Amino acid sequence: MLDLQLIRERPDFVKMQIDRLHAEAPIDEILDRDRRRRAVLTELEGLRAQVNATSKEIGRTRDPDERLALIEQVRLWKERLPVLEEEIRTVEAELQDLLLQVPNLPDEGVPDGRGESENVVIRTIGRRRRFDFPPRPHWDLGPALDILDLERGARLSGSRFFVLKGLGARLQRALITWMLDLHVEEHGYGEVYPPYLVRGDCLVGTGNLPKFGDNLYHDAEEDLWLIPTAEVPVTNLHREEIIPPDTLPFHYVAYSACFRREKFSAGRDVRGIKRVHQFDKVELVKIVEPEASDEELKWLMRDAEEVCARLGIPYRLVQMCTGDLSFVAAVKYDIEMWAPGCGEWLEVSSCSNFKDFQARRAQIRYRPDKGAGAQFVHTLNGSGLALPRLMIAVIENYQRADGSVAIPQVLRPYMGGIEVIGPV
Repeated sequence: MLDLQLIRERPDFVKMQIDRLHAEAPIDEILDRDRRRRAVLTELEGLRAQVNATSKEIGRTRDPDERLALIEQVRLWKERLPVLEEEIRTVEAELQDLLLQVPNLPDEGVPDGRGESENVVIRTIGRRRRFDFPPRPHWDLGPALDILDLERGARLSGSRFFVLKGLGARLQRALITWMLDLHVEEHGYGEVYPPYLVRGDCLVGTGNLPKFGDNLYHDAEEDLWLIPTAEVPVTNLHREEIIPPDTLPFHYVAYSACFRREKFSAGRDVRGIKRVHQFDKVELVKIVEPEASDEELKWLMRDAEEVCARLGIPYRLVQMCTGDLSFVAAVKYDIEMWAPGCGEWLEVSSCSNFKDFQARRAQIRYRPDKGAGAQFVHTLNGSGLALPRLMIAVIENYQRADGSVAIPQVLRPYMGGIEVIGPV
């Protein structure tokens, strides 16, 4: 959520930044509700002051007629008070709803662009493997190795679901456990295992609601939502808290299943397991002091990139242009791994700095010093990394001519020493 004072004092700047995003936001409506709220509040506070002052005057008045007139006046004012109080509640609710529709503003250094085609490749690391045979896509390799069953996944749950079997399931488990160990033991993150169902307020706090409600799974009876990413519960660990001095930063890592409807991607990536409704992910979340967040983003990206580097798979870092930023990010970088069977770069992580946007929505503050006023923290997150696209990259890059798939060296201890997944 943007600072209302910023919108009030610099509406033209805010509108210009939203134009950079090629987005729309109800800035004029917000200013109108804000003016109305302040006008009603001024009237309400003035009326309360008049009631208090006149009530005291009644006690000092000896003239019966004058006393009755004052009593009548106070009565009329008191009848007006609940009307104004209800109007304040209505206007404030409308103002809050409008503010939730405003996206975060892009950092000054974010390149301008209308969409995905204008994102900027910052660097590419690693060379693509040269195959002496035509590399196969994972939707051929997986079933042939009996580690991926797309047919039964669809039979169980419909399109965009799948089943991992045998060494396929073990490979994914190995990847998850290895990544958690790496981030905890070498990168210094604290591990969290969060709930997969959260209250709606948590999704409002991270910016998923109200804008992306159509892409979320909702249990109407309990009014709980399945998480689209562990970012949601982990960021909200400190919801409505004031964090004491000398406590930040918080660096968290969490494994979770993730659930998304993918309604906005109808017709895209229908083959294989690139875009599915249920997937696993290792998520990195940082809650930091504002002046540290730019540097923290660099370390966040480094931690995610190291997963790619240790697996020995070519990857690239891509900065999102203004037209492809998420609703909540001030700056965002994608990490994409090369998948030779699919013949494309697959996003396995998005590393974002949200500045104080999520913190305002979730009311996460800190005290920089003892006795100092509370300030909003900055929040960041990135996948470290996301399955099943990471599985795709591993299977397709490590395939061999005989149809088998070699296990990357770093994963073999997590696979019980297994070095190869061979054809059935």
